[in-house]
Formats: sequence, structure tokens, C-alpha cells
Amino acid sequence: MPIINVQILEGRPAEKIAEVIQNITTTVSETLDAPKENIRVIVTEIPKTHWGKAGEPISK
Repeated sequence: MPIINVQILEGRPAEKIAEVIQNITTTVSETLDAPKENIRVIVTEIPKTHWGKAGEPISK
């Protein structure tokens, strides 16, 4: 059973997250010849205060 973890910054609409889950599921299913019902996608939204770039939080 493939399990895919996706980490993104918080703030995207629920519809976009659902679309990402659908697209990832389809791609993994086609690539690995795995049934869609066996694929798990976990989306974790990270607060902008907890995501750093170039030594600074994205929230700045």
C-alpha cells in the first residue's frame, strides 16, 4: 500500500487540497499499477511561522 506524505504551507482552499490528493492518487496508481483504493495520501499543512527559508520564517 503506497503512502504519500505531502507537506504544504497553510492557507490553501480545501478544494485545492482535494485536487492534489486526487491527482497524486491517479499518478501513483498509473505509475505503480496499484489500485487507487490501496493508495493513501496524507497532506500536512504547516503554519507559516513553522516553515523557514533562507534562515527566516516564511511568515516574515
